[in-house]
Amino acid sequence: MSNASTLEDRVALPAQGKQARRRVAHLSSAHQRNDTRIFMKQCRTLAAHGYEVSLVVADGKGNECRDGVTIADVGRLPGLLQRVFRTTRRVFEQAIALDADIYHLHDPELILVGLALKRRGKTVIFDSHEDVPRQLLGKPYLGPVTRRVLSKSFALLERYVCARFDGIIAATPFIRDSFLKIHPLTVDVNNFPMAEELDAAHGSADKLSEVCYVGGIGEVRGIRELVHACALLGSSGRLNLVGSFFEPAVEAQVKADPGWARVNELGFLDRAGVRDVMRRSAAGLVNFLPLPNHLDSLPTKMFEYMASGIPVIASDFPLWREIIEGNRCGLCVDPTDPKAIAAAIDYLLANPDIARSMGENGRKAVHDKYNWSVQAARLIDFYGVISHAKQTVPAH
Repeated sequence: MSNASTLEDRVALPAQGKQARRRVAHLSSAHQRNDTRIFMKQCRTLAAHGYEVSLVVADGKGNECRDGVTIADVGRLPGLLQRVFRTTRRVFEQAIALDADIYHLHDPELILVGLALKRRGKTVIFDSHEDVPRQLLGKPYLGPVTRRVLSKSFALLERYVCARFDGIIAATPFIRDSFLKIHPLTVDVNNFPMAEELDAAHGSADKLSEVCYVGGIGEVRGIRELVHACALLGSSGRLNLVGSFFEPAVEAQVKADPGWARVNELGFLDRAGVRDVMRRSAAGLVNFLPLPNHLDSLPTKMFEYMASGIPVIASDFPLWREIIEGNRCGLCVDPTDPKAIAAAIDYLLANPDIARSMGENGRKAVHDKYNWSVQAARLIDFYGVISHAKQTVPAH
């Protein structure tokens, strides 16, 4: 998990001094206003450090001010094509109206908006949450030729546009290393949890014979294998399933599996609801399938399980194994093997002392290194570098 090079290694940070309050606009055409990475972590952190922060969204819930952040809603339109074309235009128009000093983009369809803002002399940051070219290679509904063509085409567009931005933020070290080939001012700001938020989920001695999965539910995230594993349990364990299904056809199929009788379908829950589920669960699962975009990802929920003090049952990818086994905070299994998943669940339910020890190890690891406070400092330093560079560019 150590970075090959740090932000401080690559650029000289400016001395901190009193300066004018800078206006920052975070732009998203796809995320909800309460998105954990964008609003809960980045926008609130910047507002707490003296920036004047706006967040442009397209969720149809109206305008509001919250936690020092002004939220501007451009309205929700149905369908992917509407989002890609009409919504991005609305986001651009709202961005111009805000007249911010720094624009921070959060969706790949907004990179052309970023290019248009650069042509107006604006400072633009792109925040890459995913490795989109690799993600496209793993889309099951696209044919193999279509996947390769789309992946290569987007990679070329991304390389051309992002090289012209003022800086890149990446959600993982792997994505950071990819963008360093495009832009020298690239830093990873990892999506680690706010440790204090999940403290309330820790410490319950009354764990039920339950495990949990929290997050988006879909085929590539291993829902078929996970539900089928429930049918193979030797214990009385049940699965608390928190989140919404991506694919109606997959939802219908897994609900027809015998393992569904062991599932507590809880749907989407707010943060308090998630804390309650983690408090009563004996373990958390993140059994994504081995697709290119998953192998080097850092799933937020894996670290949230750790922060809440429960052991993790995770896919046995090398990076994930390094984290889970290196911190002795869970078990790694073949995510394509329901028998292996069931065996891991049964083991932790049958050995509560071992599960409790693993949970404590994970919680300590989050408090020591995998937490938002460390990443928040990186975000603020990066913004300082961006602001300093803009102020020292000679006038033409």
